[in-house]
Amino acid sequence: MLALGAIVLAGCAGVTDKFMADSKEWPSFGRDYTNQRMSPLAEINADNVKNLGLAWQFKSGVSASFQATPIVVGGVMYVALPYNHVVALDAKTGKELWRYKHARKANWKMCCGPANRGVAVSNGKVFIGTVDARLIALDAKTGAKVWDINVAEDTAQTEKMSSLSKADAKSQKESYGGTGIGIAMAPVVYRGKVIIGVTGVGYGLHVDTPRIDAPLGAVIGVSGLYGRPGFLAAYDVNSGNKVWQFDTIPDQGWEGIFAETTSDGVSLNRDVAAEKENLKQHPDAWRYGGGSAWSTPAIDTKTHTLFFGTGNPSPQMNDISRPGDNLYTVSLVALDTETGKLKWHYQQVPHDVWGYDLASPPVLFDYIKDGKKVAAVGQAGKTGWYYVNDRATGALLMKSEAFVPQKNLFAKATKEGTVLYPGILGGANWGPSALDEKTQTSFVAGIHAPIKYTLVEEPAKDGLPAIRYASSEPTKDPRWGTLSAVNLTTGKIQWQVKTAQPLTGGVLATRGNLLFMGEGDGSFNAYNSNTGDLLWQAKVDAGVNAPPISYEIDGVQYVAVAAGGNAIFGYTAGDNIVVYTLKK
Repeated sequence: MLALGAIVLAGCAGVTDKFMADSKEWPSFGRDYTNQRMSPLAEINADNVKNLGLAWQFKSGVSASFQATPIVVGGVMYVALPYNHVVALDAKTGKELWRYKHARKANWKMCCGPANRGVAVSNGKVFIGTVDARLIALDAKTGAKVWDINVAEDTAQTEKMSSLSKADAKSQKESYGGTGIGIAMAPVVYRGKVIIGVTGVGYGLHVDTPRIDAPLGAVIGVSGLYGRPGFLAAYDVNSGNKVWQFDTIPDQGWEGIFAETTSDGVSLNRDVAAEKENLKQHPDAWRYGGGSAWSTPAIDTKTHTLFFGTGNPSPQMNDISRPGDNLYTVSLVALDTETGKLKWHYQQVPHDVWGYDLASPPVLFDYIKDGKKVAAVGQAGKTGWYYVNDRATGALLMKSEAFVPQKNLFAKATKEGTVLYPGILGGANWGPSALDEKTQTSFVAGIHAPIKYTLVEEPAKDGLPAIRYASSEPTKDPRWGTLSAVNLTTGKIQWQVKTAQPLTGGVLATRGNLLFMGEGDGSFNAYNSNTGDLLWQAKVDAGVNAPPISYEIDGVQYVAVAAGGNAIFGYTAGDNIVVYTLKK
């Protein structure tokens, strides 16, 4: 009963925040509501990490892209497997306690593959959002289904390969993804509510099956009435009834102020006059507006404010049918946790045509500015900058120097093709950063991947409509990853480690002065958080492309990570959960 009691305690209003902060386990996606991913444990430290060895390994039997953060509460580890299956394991031994097998709706179109980023555990239940846009509550003790609700229906019109020019070689390839609503984020539970958001509402058309030598095919944005507004919503933990919903595209004011620059003055290369003319033909563009919610919100428990990032507008990369700023896409958004009402938004990239979703989760911390503490929210952007905003107003407090190379940033697609970076894959993609509030340092895993943006236009002829679309696809230029320590006081890169492959998965920091991070070649690494020195490395037979965690049971510290690869990057698939501790 101890485990179940701890689970129930974790969901009670008024004690949840303290329970998480004091926990030596890993009770929520970001460990606690701040999303700092800073474990207080220090038994494993920079001096003895060389003695780390495998404690146990679990093979789930489901081999596919594996992005989940394990949750550990009351000695039990809960893991979301690909395709939304869930397992509960003894966190000390790896013994399987129960398994839930998810039955997806027939013929449901997955926009973004089978990966899921984790579960939430509270009030004696395990909550998971699914690729077929359902929110499911399981009994935490048995895995039995408690309730199962539809969060959204797949009603949006979908792009078709027939929309492409016959002269374009991509029109002869296979489509493997596109607009199709689902849920990728791990839920978070707060004050009796399960909070979850939807994805795939502005994703674009994906062509050409991923291969090891060319993992991401082209992503194409077709001009037209494709997609729908995204949303974040809260549901009652006991009944599953919806409490509130916030739509990421408002039906009024979505066009914004037609900003010609970012908030800090970088030109967006917009033709505002043409956009305002297009607005006359597209007054209801909001109906198809996009704005997926990719990342688990952070929550300020003092002000009952949640912070989450939104995705790109729809159609992806193609802006003729969506003039204006396309609010609230590519924005950091602050909402009242009890009502879902908007408090403020900060749009990193108005009128995005590059795919610069706010994919990495926001992080809450006290920012030291001019010797004073300011309640702040940080976020590692796909643009390659780390942003710090005032938590009360949304005002930009600091933007770091770039943690990945930048070239032709905010340049438009051309018929010849424009190469820029970072592009649709990163800077910082969905993988969470970690933050050390004491040293005012953020640790960010980054992606350098040059992307070519190409415009295709053909006039109407022979009774056929005009064709216009834009595509993005990786070039053959070298790609790599960066692990960066960003000094939040100065905005400077304190140290940086370059990796052979782009980094996707996320970072764990511990009070043992350690950072843990995986790579696509199966390496699982520990670094000195003060210097960036590599101190320890293990090898797994699949890509380690999920966020690591650390927890303690019976006075013993463990470090755990899922290792199942990532199809988009061509990293080897697998079905591993690996757990390490100090050798006796």
